Amino acid sequence: MRTLSRRSEFLAANRGLRFPMPGFVLLVRPRGDGDDVPGVGFTVSKKVGNAVTRNRMKRRLRALARAALPESGITGADHVLIGRPGGNDIAFAELGEHLDSALKRAAKKLASALPARHPGLDPGSRSAKSGTPDQVRGDAGGQA
Repeated sequence: MRTLSRRSEFLAANRGLRFPMPGFVLLVRPRGDGDDVPGVGFTVSKKVGNAVTRNRMKRRLRALARAALPESGITGADHVLIGRPGGNDIAFAELGEHLDSALKRAAKKLASALPARHPGLDPGSRSAKSGTPDQVRGDAGGQA
């Protein structure tokens, strides 16, 4: 498992699929870089509570991810777990069930959505138009 650490990785995951659950929100976004190792990141805002409460929530989310992602995580995708207020009050086993449910929903949605978006297009290939806009239009460097 790869840990997300840069802000840009979290912002990219935020543009992916969102699965709200009691206690946390799961964000999933396929990277498309050819690396099959799942990425994981955690965030807990000050809405959840003071530093002690936030750190406890992050520890619980890390333990959940360590247990669930190696077998149920989506290969080649980044997963972000966002702690929600009240997440510390939910039993750990129940949070684990919610995470498994969210991962199954994510896998199902990604399996059905990705081929439909780009039928016949290889994920690593570009569209028919390639090159810079000047080359496509035939302009000579913008000179008239």
